[in-house]
Amino acid sequence: MRHIAIIGSGPAGYYTAEAAQKLWGDDVRIDIFDRLPVPYGLIRFGVAPDHQSIKGVSRRYEKTALTDNVRFVGNVAIGEDVTIAELQQFYDAIVLATGAPRDRELAVPGNDLGNVYGSAEFVGWYNGHPQFADLAPDLSGRTAVVIGMGNVALDVVRILSKTRDEFAGSDIVNHALDALTASPIERIVILGRRGPHQISMTPKELGELMELEQASPQVETADLPDEAEDAILEPGLRKSVAHLRSFAAIRRAIHGEKRIAIEFDFFASPVALLGDGRVEAVEVERTEVVKGRAQGTGETYRIPASLVVTCIGYRTAPIEGVPFDERMGRFANDEGRILDGLYCVGWARRGPTGTIGTNRPDGFGLVELIAADMESGKLGRQGKRGREGFDKLAADRGLDIVTFQDWKKIEEAEHSAAREGSPREKFIAIEQMIAAKGS
Repeated sequence: MRHIAIIGSGPAGYYTAEAAQKLWGDDVRIDIFDRLPVPYGLIRFGVAPDHQSIKGVSRRYEKTALTDNVRFVGNVAIGEDVTIAELQQFYDAIVLATGAPRDRELAVPGNDLGNVYGSAEFVGWYNGHPQFADLAPDLSGRTAVVIGMGNVALDVVRILSKTRDEFAGSDIVNHALDALTASPIERIVILGRRGPHQISMTPKELGELMELEQASPQVETADLPDEAEDAILEPGLRKSVAHLRSFAAIRRAIHGEKRIAIEFDFFASPVALLGDGRVEAVEVERTEVVKGRAQGTGETYRIPASLVVTCIGYRTAPIEGVPFDERMGRFANDEGRILDGLYCVGWARRGPTGTIGTNRPDGFGLVELIAADMESGKLGRQGKRGREGFDKLAADRGLDIVTFQDWKKIEEAEHSAAREGSPREKFIAIEQMIAAKGS
């Protein structure tokens, strides 16, 4: 019998478990650990609450979770409740699928001012992550600045722009819904160091900006390259740039008709955040793109800002005793292998790139690597105790493990507490989750 521990219950973790099942069938036992009492990681806490169709992929993970040889082990913090070295006593292979839950820091003066948040914090707040549920951002100002030109930046902009009615059917948590719909924000500036041809925004997400009831996207025609240059772009990016061109074309027609202006500010690099205790403005340097890289021109200007959200990337959280690549912000690895018997997958392996679906081939490829290491004898002796050994350790330490069956009780309670039209009202405190599983 093979015993595998997967640390992290998001997409990468469950795709890896699915791959192990397909390869070894009944000859494998898989424990999927998570520090929270609830599964699905990025699906629950990262995907925008108004993108319920994307969250539906969790039904696939549930099929894996409900099989006899896969177990969810929630409410166990690796590195605190139990160490990697201890898990290595019980499992033949350990896979780190912890994602990249920390924000990449905006390294400019003033980044520690009040009302400046990274996207992991801000998204975690409106998605009900227990770590960020008490964030309480001040949304009482008029201008928000969102730094970054990827889909996460678009998520933040869209959430800041919606009316209460537009959140119908979403699972945004009530405390965020109340704060957002009471906000008087009327201007949202999206800052990007480079130009339209270098964005990471996908067509679907850009197109959603045109559907907003009270907000309109705006692009300066002067920021757009000659339309003939779009021909060299890959098809998805070409469609995204076409959206930007449409935003520029309709700007005058809809100016003033909607309460909120969403302004794309290209060739703009933040060099300082200004304010007395809390952010009041962003100092920006105009840039130019040379051989694909943004270079400062020396020209600067200021944008008033009562709220700043940085959407510039994520980093994996280090675990004591596991080699870590500080420059890349992920575990040090060779195609997923960290050390003999210790592996990583998903964002923990490659950094925050790709879509949710990218994690499936990543997980299947990693299981093939583990299988090869088992065949070659790299993983040492077989016959480890697996979950039996861990369960004894957990009992000795009094750990309150949450199983997938417990999660289903938590989920049922969230469904019952939902406001009208919403699929759930998430518990935002671990104590609430633990209480719900015992009901």
